[in-house]
Amino acid sequence: MSQKKITMIVAGAGDRGTAHAGYALARPELATVVGVAEPREVHRTRMVEAHGIPQDSVFADWRDMAARDRFADAVLITTSDALHTEPVAAFAAKGYHIMLEKPMAPTPGECRSIIDAVKASGSIFAVGHVLRYTPYTQALKKVLDAGTIGEIVCIQRLEPLGYWHQAHSYVRGNWRNEAESSFMLLAKSCHDIDWIHYIMGKRCTAVSSFGSLKHFRAEERPEGAADRCLDCAVEATCPYSARKIYGNRLKRGETGWPNSVVDPTGTPEGLELALRDGPYGRCVYACDNDVVDNQVVNMQFEGGATASFTMTAFNQGGHRRTNIFGTRGEIRGTGDKIEVFDFMTDTWSTVTIDCGSSDVTGGHGGGDGVLMQKFVAAVATDDPTRILSGPDETLESHLIVFAAEQARKEHGVVDL
Repeated sequence: MSQKKITMIVAGAGDRGTAHAGYALARPELATVVGVAEPREVHRTRMVEAHGIPQDSVFADWRDMAARDRFADAVLITTSDALHTEPVAAFAAKGYHIMLEKPMAPTPGECRSIIDAVKASGSIFAVGHVLRYTPYTQALKKVLDAGTIGEIVCIQRLEPLGYWHQAHSYVRGNWRNEAESSFMLLAKSCHDIDWIHYIMGKRCTAVSSFGSLKHFRAEERPEGAADRCLDCAVEATCPYSARKIYGNRLKRGETGWPNSVVDPTGTPEGLELALRDGPYGRCVYACDNDVVDNQVVNMQFEGGATASFTMTAFNQGGHRRTNIFGTRGEIRGTGDKIEVFDFMTDTWSTVTIDCGSSDVTGGHGGGDGVLMQKFVAAVATDDPTRILSGPDETLESHLIVFAAEQARKEHGVVDL
C-alpha cells in the first residue's frame, strides 16, 4: 500500500532548513512544503521558488506563521540554536508534528521544556541527530547487535572538524560565541555524544572533560596581521585566510556550503563585497569567538563500559573515526567502511555498507535523507516508533553534553 502524502512548513530557511525541506523535492509524491518563515529575504525567496510556495503562506517571522490556523501536517524548525524553545511550544500547541534541528536548546531547562511541550501535545517529535540514521551507523548496529565482538568494553571516537570549518563556523560564523548560540560541544558535537550513547545502548553514569580555545586568540596573531583578510600583509601565508578558504572554492565552481552562507550570489563580486564588509572576512585572531577549538570527553556507562570522544579543529576534516573494543573482537570504523577483527579466528573482515537503502543521499553520509524519510513516514502512518531520535533518548543524550561541559569548566567529574 502506498504511503500517503504529507504537507510541511519550514521555520528557518537557512542551510539546514533547505537541506531537510529538500526531501520534498526528491520525493514529491510523499511530501510537499506549503509554507515558510524566514527573516532573510534571499533565503526566503530561494525556498519559495524551489517549492512553489504561495505568497499567502510566506512569512518573515515564524510567529506570524504559527498564529495561523494549522495548515500543514508537520513543521521543520531550523531556526538558530537559541531560538528553538518558543517555536516548539507554539507549533506543538497548534497540533503540528515537529522535526527540530539539533541541538534542542542551549540549557537543560529549555530542553526539558521542549520535551514537556511535545509530550503534552502528542506531537510526533524528531530531533536532527542525523548520525543515527546513516547506512554506516545502521550497518554497525547490526554487527554489534549480532554479538560479533561480544560485549562493548570501550569506544574511542574522533571528530576531525577541519581547520577551515572551525574558522568558518566557530570563529567567524554563527556558532563562534557561546552567549549568541551555545557552547561548542552542544553546537557541534552533540551529534557525536548522542551517537556514542546510541551505540553503547546503556545509561551514562559519569562524565569528565577537558578542552580550551587554544589557537584562535589574539595572543596567537601573527606579526603584521590586519583585522580583515583583504587588508592583510601576511594573508598569503595564513592557512585560515578567508580569501583562500572561500575564494579557492569559488574558483573551483563550488557555490554551496560554506560559500552560500558567506555570499548567496555565488559571484566573485559578491564574495569580494562579503569579505570586505561581512563577518566572514575577519581575521581569525580578531573575532569575538570564545568557544573551544579542541575538547576531550570521557564517559562511564552502566556495567563499567567506557567511551572517549575527541573533537579538534586541527586537521583536514572528513569522516569521523571510531574504534570499538569488545570482549570477543574489535571494530574500526571510518564512516564509509567497517572492519571487524575476530578474537577466535584472529582475522579481519570488512562489512559492506548498503548506501542504497536511503531514499535520498544528501549530507552527513546519507543521514539527512534517511532522517527525513523516517520522519515523513512516521507522520504519514502516525507511527512514532519509526523515529530513532525521539524525545526521551534525545533529552538523555543532551544531558550528557551539559554534564560534560560542566565537568570541563569545573575540572571535575560529574555524576549523572
